[in-house]
Amino acid sequence: MTKPQFTTDHIYHLYNRGVEKRDIFLNKQDYLRFIDDLFEFNDREAALPSNVRFILRKPRGVTEHHLRHCLEVQPLNRKLNHIGTKHLVEILCYALMPNHFHLMVRQLQDGGISKFMQKLGTGYTMYFNQKYERVGGLFQGGFKAKSLERDAHFLYLPYYIHFNPLDLSMPSWRDGLLRNYQKAMNFLDTYRWSSHLDYAWKKNFPSIISTSFLKDFLGQPSRYRKSCNELLVSLSLEEIQDVALD
Repeated sequence: MTKPQFTTDHIYHLYNRGVEKRDIFLNKQDYLRFIDDLFEFNDREAALPSNVRFILRKPRGVTEHHLRHCLEVQPLNRKLNHIGTKHLVEILCYALMPNHFHLMVRQLQDGGISKFMQKLGTGYTMYFNQKYERVGGLFQGGFKAKSLERDAHFLYLPYYIHFNPLDLSMPSWRDGLLRNYQKAMNFLDTYRWSSHLDYAWKKNFPSIISTSFLKDFLGQPSRYRKSCNELLVSLSLEEIQDVALD
């Protein structure tokens, strides 16, 4: 797949999966590490040191409490209000699945997406390979990307990304055959590894994403949740098949 030419201030859907479709997240700590990387590597400069951040020498040594402190407390003082900080991209929404991930991002500076994805892929692969005593590439080649151009992309792609975790328990949603919508919403409301919660009703990892742009399309939590229920019934994947990236 040929990548689009990345333009500053434009929005893209990014996707990558494990080599040979292998799982890239084997447990909760792996998801948390990737979440941490989404924050730490979104900077023009090298990742800042932190005594609560995962380190390669002891990849099993950090606790969820340490990470949440790093993501939810320190960033407000350490990065977001730091005059010298230069973010590479603005992450609008995301979903992490056992063997792949989706990101919807706006490029904030020339070359921002390419640099961010290079840092993210290299950093997480180094962590994963050391933790699980393996060598070689973790991801299936370079990341895939599609430029978002139409209103339908902004209206429906975030729901598609947030609904992806339903593949783990209710894959029939893709065929419009889902019947227990409350069960589906309950599942999404307890799945921590996406930005669904940040739009639906609570802050999950608030330092990772910016919600202001998409709220113009998705609305406040009550409207977003109502749309979730409606689109679990009627989401037409044809509207976004040109940018869905699976």
